[in-house]
Amino acid sequence: MRLFAAIELSDEMKKTLVRFQDALKDAGVFGGYTRPDNLHLTLAFIGEYKDPDRILDVMEQLSFEPFDLSLTGLGNFGDLYWVGVDADKELERMVKRLRRAFADNGIPFDRKKFYPHITVVRGAFYDGVGLPEIGIDPVSMTASYISLMRSDRGKGGMIYSSVGEVYADGYE
Repeated sequence: MRLFAAIELSDEMKKTLVRFQDALKDAGVFGGYTRPDNLHLTLAFIGEYKDPDRILDVMEQLSFEPFDLSLTGLGNFGDLYWVGVDADKELERMVKRLRRAFADNGIPFDRKKFYPHITVVRGAFYDGVGLPEIGIDPVSMTASYISLMRSDRGKGGMIYSSVGEVYADGYE
């Protein structure tokens, strides 16, 4: 099963991102738009792994404080368009501890540098110069848990679902 650790977004943040996607469409950006239910912030991509319970056991050893996230604006990695995420230092500390725990326990993950972002369009094509200049409504949320997510191919594309959650200290 294909797995990744992520932060699930609040309904308010998802609605803001969907309005932003609509503005991109209106500006002439074509591509594969991320479905609202699939919007998330990836912390570590694991890929194919047969034992999600083992991963959850490792994740449950983490200790972290809740942290705030806010959206910063449009960016891209080639034809992948994303919205940046601004977060306090606790996010960076937690991601480092999470990835270290995965490495120490032999759980494979993509070791690319963590850059907090939410993918909004894959295979994007824009006929203008650079990226469209579209502002995003200010929105923030408190992340009080992290999720182990699975990715399954459905008729309408990928379907992401939670396998389990690990809560910040003092939450549950």
